[in-house]
Parts: sequence; C-alpha cells; structure tokens
Amino acid sequence: MTRKISLGLMLLFLGTQIGVTQPVAKAQTPVAPTTTTKSICSTQLGTAIDAVINRPLFSRGRWGILVQPLSTGPTLYSRDAQKYFTPASNLKLLTTAAALQQLGANFRIRTSIYQNGNGVLRVVGRGDPSLSDTQLQKLAQQLKQKGITQIQRLIADDSYIQGDIVNPSWQWEDVQSDYGAPVSSFILNQNIFSLKLVPQAVGKSLQVVWIDAGEAKQWRTINQSVTVAQNQPTYVNVTRELSGTVLRIQGQLTTNSEPSLIDLPVVDPNYYFLRRFRTALATEKIPLGQTLVVSGGVNQQEIAFVESPPLSELLMETLQNSNNLYAEALLRALAVKKTRVKNQTSADVGLEVVKASLTQLGVDPANYVLVDGSGLSRRDLVTPEAFVQTLRGIARTPAAYVYRASLPVAGKSGTLKGRFENTSAEGIVQAKTGTLTGVISLSGYMNAPKYEPLVFSIIVNQSEQPTTVVRQAIDEIVVLLAQLQHC
Repeated sequence: MTRKISLGLMLLFLGTQIGVTQPVAKAQTPVAPTTTTKSICSTQLGTAIDAVINRPLFSRGRWGILVQPLSTGPTLYSRDAQKYFTPASNLKLLTTAAALQQLGANFRIRTSIYQNGNGVLRVVGRGDPSLSDTQLQKLAQQLKQKGITQIQRLIADDSYIQGDIVNPSWQWEDVQSDYGAPVSSFILNQNIFSLKLVPQAVGKSLQVVWIDAGEAKQWRTINQSVTVAQNQPTYVNVTRELSGTVLRIQGQLTTNSEPSLIDLPVVDPNYYFLRRFRTALATEKIPLGQTLVVSGGVNQQEIAFVESPPLSELLMETLQNSNNLYAEALLRALAVKKTRVKNQTSADVGLEVVKASLTQLGVDPANYVLVDGSGLSRRDLVTPEAFVQTLRGIARTPAAYVYRASLPVAGKSGTLKGRFENTSAEGIVQAKTGTLTGVISLSGYMNAPKYEPLVFSIIVNQSEQPTTVVRQAIDEIVVLLAQLQHC
C-alpha cells in the first residue's frame, strides 16, 4: 500500500497515519453526534442550537446560520445570516449552480487537433479538467488512423482560457499543493504529477523515484530527508521554492516502511501537456518534431478530438470530492456564454456569468463577493443567506435533480461519507462541506422525516478550535434538524 502525501503539507505518523486538516474540504471522520430518537419542536430549535454554539470554547469564533423550509414558510433559525463569511468550499455550490443553469447537464468540453497542412498540426485545449493520459492515447490513435505517420510541428493553442493560471489571491502554501493546481486551456492529469519517497537503510536519504522521468528533468531536487529506525516518528515535508524549479525534500520515514507518494502541481501546464503527448505519440510510432505554444490562430480541418464526460458527471467530481481544479475549470467554461472585453480574464467573465445566473435564481447580489470558483481564496465573502437562496432557487428549476444528486450524502458518499454515521441525519442530508484553516462550513438540503424538507447553511469563521471539534458541533446542529417535528 502506498501512502499518499500532498505537497506542502507535513504529515506526522506515530505508528499509524494521523489525519491532517487541509485548507480545502476533505473527508474526515470526527466523533459522530450521539444517536438519539428524541424529537424536538420547531419552537425549541433556537434554544437547542444556541446551547451548542454558545459553549465557552466557541466564544472567539463567528457563527453564521440560516435554516428555512425548502418551499415556503417562516425561518426556523437565523444567526448573522446576512453577514459576510469566508465560505471555503461551500462556494462551489454557487459555481456549479451557475454552470448547470448556463451550460446544461449534457455540456462537454472538447479538445481538438486540426491539420493545417505541411506537416503542421494544431492542438486546441479548452480547459477540460478530466483530460488524462488515456485521452491523449486516444488522440494519438485517431491520428494514426487518419494516416499521420509523422508530425513536423505541433502547435499548442492556449488562447481559449485567458488570465493567470493560479488565482493571485491564493496563498503560497496552497499554490504549491496538489489541491491548488494551475488552471489553463491545457489541463492534463489534473495538472499534477507524482514522485515516491522510498526508505533506505537507517541513516541514508530517502530515495526519490519519479513516476514520470520527463518531469525529473524539470526540477533541481534538494534532498534533506533521512531514513530512521522503526521506533521513530515519521513525517515528510516537500516545498517548492518561489522560482518554481527547486524542490526541497525534508523529513524522515522508517526503514522498511511503505513508500510515500507525493503529488506535485505542474509549473507550466502547456509544456507538461506537450511532453506527455509526445510520449503518447511515440507509443503509436508517430515521431514528433518541433513543439511550440501560441495564443490564437486559424484552425482548419479537425482530424481528431476527445470530449469530457457530460457536465452532470463533472459536477459529481466537483461537489462530491470538493475538487478545486474542476470548480475553477467550470468557472472558466462559463466564459463562453459572454463576450469578453479586451484584457478581461476568462475567470472574470465567468464570475460575471455566475452573478447573472444567481440573480436569475433569486440570489441577492449583495450577499456575496466572489474572486474564484472554488472557495480556496480567503477574499471570497458569502452570507449564509446566499447559500440558502441558491439552494432554494435551483430546487425550483428543471436541473434540480442533477444538482442535488451531485452533493455528498450524509454517512454515504463524498466528503460526508465519514460523517453522521449511526445518527438520525444519516442518508437524509445532501450537503457541501468546506474547510480552510479557521473556517468550517456546511450547506445543503435535509429531508426531515417528521418535518417538511429543509435547506440550511452553517458557516464558522475565525475559530481557533481543532477542525474536528467545530465539525462535531455543526453535526450536532444538523442532527437537531433531523429530529424536528410539528408540535
């Protein structure tokens, strides 16, 4: 079994692996709220929720909560519901709602190869986050079937997505981690690559084994790691210097332990794509000459293409696994719905489309300030009311089923698989998680067994408490909602 570690994170191991809170929503297993069969009247709900969030250990944090019936009816609980909060990955609810409304469940992202004559081919990337080596091989096979025996020049057209490949407001520790991978016209293997750190004899440095030998040539590695005896604690920390070309490996693993797999974000997605495509072409015995990257140009005859799965499946990956790259790619895909003015980035155009789409759903534009599509930026500001308005708004559209089916289910799937097990909320909550340091959020739907369907948003900011402690308190509140009944 290979242990997987994200770049930029230090993981401590004391015999067995201990989970680490990442700055994005990831599935964790907090202590589940105690199972109980008691019911609670709606008139008692406010007192019960206050009893949870007014505990002394939460006195320094900020809570924003809104609970309403899904259809119509009075608000069941509200606390700072119109105040701004850092939403973390709950923001993906807004991006995906807009994408589904504007693009439709069957929308696919196409990667095309055009033949421009004289042995010159042009590959056009359009920001497909699902593109992998498997699809590159399919492209190479299609070229072979079209009689292409060699390529003198391959032009990679990266003009489809304009702007920075990473959001300038993202933190450096996020940019050098796999969950902060760059987004551009060319996305391959989620724009990450991997290496293994393999223990050696005690006192020896860990062996660095590159999964892709081509990537090894792109980096200068400073290996300050060491192999230690089996009774020693183990940890690994891999950081990238600002230049983007130096990796520093620190930490220790015990001799005879399993290798650690490290995922690294690529620095230049365009040339990463071209390197991998050269390998795919070689498998089909198609030699490739010169490669270059350009922005724009004339496309003539399309001779090969691959497409992403439909948007309905892309939404599943985005929301179930809280995939930042997918969310950012969908934000940029929205830019095709609007004419871009000069010097405007695809992300900025996408954010304008998100705003227009949310307004159509009945979301007050004053309820949010968005700077990215994933929630990784700490400059994002959203009110609990905005999430409730979004969830209620899209529930009234024909796309409601697709949207709701994309959400994690309490105790069953995605980032909620390890939460709410053996509680009255298990299986009846569909919600999006969110986690940054000091930020925990959960917003979604509940089919309360003794009450009408509910929609809720719970956001905690500026908390110094451990993530598991805050998350357990949020889960207690959700379990209270599951016990609601008319009295």
